[in-house]
Amino acid sequence: MAHCVIGVDIGTTGTKTGLYDEAGRLLGSAFEESVLIYPQAGWVEQRPDDIEGSVLRTISAAVAKSGVRGSDVAAIAIDGQMAGVCTVDDDWNAPTHYDSWLDNRCAAFLPRLKQQETEILRSSGCAPSYNHGPKILYWQQEHPEAWSRIRAFVQPAAYVAGRMAGLRGRDAFMDRTYLNFSTFADTANNRWNDDLLAEFGLTAEKLPRIVEPWDIVGRLTRAAAEATGLVEGTPIAAGCGDQAANVLGGGFVDPGMVYDAAGTASVFSIVIDRFATDTAYRALMTCPHVVPGLYYAMAYVAGGGLNLRWFRDAMCGAEKEGWLSAGRDPYDELAALAETAPPGSDRLVFLPHLGGRNTPNNTDMRGAFVGLTWKHGKAHMVRAIMESIGYEYALYLRSVRTLAPDLEPTRVFGIGGGARSQAFRQIKADILGLDYGRLDRDEFGTLGSAIVAGKAVGLFDDIAATARRFVKTDGALTHPSPGNAALYGEYAAFYARLLDQSAGFFEELARIERA
Repeated sequence: MAHCVIGVDIGTTGTKTGLYDEAGRLLGSAFEESVLIYPQAGWVEQRPDDIEGSVLRTISAAVAKSGVRGSDVAAIAIDGQMAGVCTVDDDWNAPTHYDSWLDNRCAAFLPRLKQQETEILRSSGCAPSYNHGPKILYWQQEHPEAWSRIRAFVQPAAYVAGRMAGLRGRDAFMDRTYLNFSTFADTANNRWNDDLLAEFGLTAEKLPRIVEPWDIVGRLTRAAAEATGLVEGTPIAAGCGDQAANVLGGGFVDPGMVYDAAGTASVFSIVIDRFATDTAYRALMTCPHVVPGLYYAMAYVAGGGLNLRWFRDAMCGAEKEGWLSAGRDPYDELAALAETAPPGSDRLVFLPHLGGRNTPNNTDMRGAFVGLTWKHGKAHMVRAIMESIGYEYALYLRSVRTLAPDLEPTRVFGIGGGARSQAFRQIKADILGLDYGRLDRDEFGTLGSAIVAGKAVGLFDDIAATARRFVKTDGALTHPSPGNAALYGEYAAFYARLLDQSAGFFEELARIERA
């Protein structure tokens, strides 16, 4: 009897595949870096065939490393990037490139969408940004020839699943965990919002059918089986969005649990037990959880971790080379440097939105150090960068308490590179006033997808119980320092005012740049 499952995670920087047994043990894994194409400033795209190839190759490599026979794999599920769009024609070929969530060429359509922002937020769970809605309008209005060949808009994970299963355009699907990014969904009821579509001259004609993550959408073709080392006919589940897979794989399946993905982006999520939207501050998006009846409210700083990389390369180039030659991790050294500066960084505050603010969306906003004096050095600056993420998270927590006032946040669990830093964990714990813990493994996206695959074929019955069983804490909790709470409360309040009051300056700066 087949007793293993495969989870694939199509991320922005690369594709990861994990092969797991029924006890959640990782038996084999593989990674391949993405090929990102930058045709001009602000444009980011990928070739769909490159994405498909990365999935086939990493599955093959993971199977080979595991020593498991292809016939022992019961099912596959693929998760992927959520806010960008792929397209398929009648034959499930791609009429367009993958329009990445990082690509801003659809920006011209945002002002029109923002006129209906409140209704879009209330219905879909997410305010308009560089997500499906403006991208669909971009292809409709800017590229009518491509539009005529598009049968359906899908996400990268669905595109690859369809290729591996030999689907046709009429079979196009989207699982419900992507709906918050769709702009035109009635997310609470798992359907398209015909009124919103009509408002923008669209219909559901080119939109995919909405399915559950564990619905079997097809089976592995002979060609895909040969490319991966698996058996023809292996079931393929619909899968889910990458953040939904991370939330499930991390065991965040109970209301009040806070999830911090401290990677290239700094992602804050909290599990809630209702569909409620952040119409007060418009910082949070409300996303369907894989577990039915649950949602997670999410917000993020797109370049949270990237800011530390920028500081490492732009400000600490000489030190970086020395650290590397001595076999020391530059990020560990930056964290140690931050610990030598006091809480509040001697009245230095950093705005972390070097590429614009995402939640809420403000494409004109940029980064800044505010309060610089001659006494400030690199230690103050790197600590201020770390503290800025904590201040952002404090704003997100403020939004949570507005949309779900009876929900009590329990503790924060972190994943990603930033979660390994005790200095970073302490800063966030102090600013949020919550205990901060770590989990006992590092990979969650492929695990979440593997749980979905197992659910699809009956290997796992209760997905929430399965996630709780598979993931444990590492036992170490970072507690808030009572002495820092009041100080950080004042800085967080100042940070919130600074964001509001600086918006006009950044708008003026953008006008100068465009002149």
